[in-house]
Amino acid sequence: MPKSSVNIDTPLVIDLDGTLLKSDLLIETGVLFLTDWPFQVGKLCNWLLQGKLMLKKNLAETTNLDVSTLPYNKTVLDLITVERSKGRKIILATGSYKSLAFKIAEYLGLFDDVIASNHKQNVVGKRKCEILVEKYGKKGFDYLGNSNEDLMVWEQASKALGVNVSKATRRKSKLYCDLKELHAEKRSFGLLLLKAMRLHQWLKNILIFVPLFAAHAYNNNGLMFDAIIAWFAFGLCASSIYLFNDLVDIKNDRQHKTKRMRPFASGELSALIGIIYIPILLIMSFLISFYLLSFNFINILILYFLITLVYSLFLKKLIIFDVMTLALLYTLRLIAGAYAVNVSLSFWILAFSMFIFMSLAIVKRYAEIKMISRPESSEKIPGRGYFSTDLPVLLSLGVASGYTAVLVFALYVNDPATMDQFTQPKLIWLSCPILFVWISRVWMLTHRGLMLSDPVVFAAKDKLSLSMFLLLGILFWFAT
Repeated sequence: MPKSSVNIDTPLVIDLDGTLLKSDLLIETGVLFLTDWPFQVGKLCNWLLQGKLMLKKNLAETTNLDVSTLPYNKTVLDLITVERSKGRKIILATGSYKSLAFKIAEYLGLFDDVIASNHKQNVVGKRKCEILVEKYGKKGFDYLGNSNEDLMVWEQASKALGVNVSKATRRKSKLYCDLKELHAEKRSFGLLLLKAMRLHQWLKNILIFVPLFAAHAYNNNGLMFDAIIAWFAFGLCASSIYLFNDLVDIKNDRQHKTKRMRPFASGELSALIGIIYIPILLIMSFLISFYLLSFNFINILILYFLITLVYSLFLKKLIIFDVMTLALLYTLRLIAGAYAVNVSLSFWILAFSMFIFMSLAIVKRYAEIKMISRPESSEKIPGRGYFSTDLPVLLSLGVASGYTAVLVFALYVNDPATMDQFTQPKLIWLSCPILFVWISRVWMLTHRGLMLSDPVVFAAKDKLSLSMFLLLGILFWFAT
């Protein structure tokens, strides 16, 4: 609270969306509805045509929002706690539907009264102002809000308080009131969006370059340029899916130790931003591919997008099918790279990739389950089809897949066609024990609970893994 005299008889009125909450309940319930019923978009549009109030009402009554996991603004909660300790009345006044507002008020236990929208009126802007003036009189309350809709309320308030106010709203507020802002940490929008796009995951797209190097065509500048463009286009497509996946998974991410800090789950980035940028990134990806790459590459990109979409909505909840899909998505990157530079992939590369990526996909799922599961629990992991008791089975499957990949690689080295491609093919045999050690180490760390991220990202940061990959590259170089 700004340093000034405070009348404890003057109630403090708190806005909900964007103020007490970092997010917006209308968007939260909308995303939750589409996540639970993805084929009911028509019903959502029909509610919207009936007006915003009907949309709020129907979404509030249809969805089961867990208010305990919502991203509350700590700065506002601290203010409420301090003011309550002085004996002030705290009022929640929101345009959100009453059932959700009362649910939040009951959970927090901090409010003396709740003013919210109902089936007859939408309590925002002018209507909220009228209700507060009628109840407390002009200048008879302090008001904390954040948006343009709060301008009229601020004008009638004894003290106008703001949090996370945009520059545009701040400029307009000068015409209505003397706005005092609470200090709240807020990261750059650009940095939050880039984080949500998961640019670090673009490391996986390095697989697009594998067919180029396997064909020993890396000296061809034209093909290298095509591979770089394919890498970038694939990255944009993947980022659009990451945004979609994070929106779909908000509910489960908020129950996860680390994923709850993701931009959408934490409320630092509005879900509306994700809804806007998903098509933008996707269109950019396909436009680049259409003008600069082959139609075969575009077909693989479309297939990747569709499979990932189905994975985000359905397959991630099915045991085994989830890791098989992840392995397939890795392999599609190889195939996309082959089409981008117009070279063919050998049976050995495809077989090796399927087994090694199956092992890494299981690593990712095993690490995730181990992090959030309780050994004594018999409950299913939120958003997944696994139980904590499934970990030993996943361990066996993952290690078996990894060692099978090493076996496939050994058979590849022994293939006469492979021998003809290298001047010193026997040197490549040394790659087998290196791969064996690396896979064994990855699984040992995962079993100990030390694999805290995607295994590909882990490998890119782990010094020993990087040293092993460098050694593999040197062996292939001398063998060539």
